[in-house]
Amino acid sequence: MGRFGDRIGSFEAFAVAALLTAAIAVVALLAVRRSLAGFADAGDAPPWMLLGGVFGAFVVLTITVTTPRLGVAAVVALLIAGQLAMGALIDRFGWFGVDRVPLGWQRLLGIALLAAGTALVLRK
Repeated sequence: MGRFGDRIGSFEAFAVAALLTAAIAVVALLAVRRSLAGFADAGDAPPWMLLGGVFGAFVVLTITVTTPRLGVAAVVALLIAGQLAMGALIDRFGWFGVDRVPLGWQRLLGIALLAAGTALVLRK
């Protein structure tokens, strides 16, 4: 995505990726469910349940913009470390209706090691 963004512009590459993703998702939905009725059900869901799409778009845009500046390994390391840390917080506090999972020393150590690894990858 970073190279594509360099070629046509970061926001243009982001838009193309989003359109392709939407087209593939609709085709897959039609192939599996043979209907678009599920879209109507999405309107009845609590707004926070749509955050997955918002955050997904943010991740794709972030990858597109930052990869040329930081490199692929650094961006992937940051994404994985950030997702693990956020996942641990979601588990710990039971956000978004998930069961609470304690934040034990093993999880904290794993997050710390991943943060250390990310810091090393970010060094030039």
